[in-house]
Amino acid sequence: MSDVAYQLLDPTCPAMGLIVLRVDETIEQDFRRYIPPEAARLHVTRAQSGDSLTPDTIAGMETDLCAAAGLLPASAGFDVVGYACTSGTAQIGPERVRALVAAGTPTRHVTNPLSAALAAFGDRGLGRVGIVSPYVASVGASLRRAFVAEGVVVPEMLSFGEEVEARVARIDPRSIAGAARALAARGGMDAVFLSCTNLQTYDILPELEAELGLPVLSSNQVLAWHMCRLAGIAAIAGPSR
Repeated sequence: MSDVAYQLLDPTCPAMGLIVLRVDETIEQDFRRYIPPEAARLHVTRAQSGDSLTPDTIAGMETDLCAAAGLLPASAGFDVVGYACTSGTAQIGPERVRALVAAGTPTRHVTNPLSAALAAFGDRGLGRVGIVSPYVASVGASLRRAFVAEGVVVPEMLSFGEEVEARVARIDPRSIAGAARALAARGGMDAVFLSCTNLQTYDILPELEAELGLPVLSSNQVLAWHMCRLAGIAAIAGPSR
């Protein structure tokens, strides 16, 4: 057997890494719709997580985050890596998430749904944001505190009170839309945020914005938008204006 000469190709589009929870069934499907394959090279890894989401299981994610990032192909030369857990980031802390991911894989930028949401709120001048969360009160409370600590007023929150992630992934988008309507009806807010990367929100955002007359943003939407921005990709996934 003899060797055959070959050539190497240099990548022509940015590289993105996405760290998805073991139990998440939604975000990968959404990212395929938000970010076309010709716009970026998307590489996905999984992080260990419990079947239920509680403060204790979130704390356990922290121990596995660096190792999960380390399973991304370092040779890809990442422009940005996203950690896909809103409530996890709220409890672990964005800076700690950034440090753990950066220790696991070389990348120019690290983001997460919490930091992405704050960037989107700032970009649109949104200061009073109501939140719909699928989780129990103790998990939702940490998210609220994280937003308030960054100067975002959270006048109202609604939750489905769910712990089991397999059920979160199957919450009917019509139920999510109904919760957004009920939240907006309470007034006192200039936007609604649908928190959780495992919620099916992709198809309901435009109609909700039109109906409510308010910006309606979701975890997956803002994360895709922020990763595109950090990677220098045109705003193909941005929260609509």
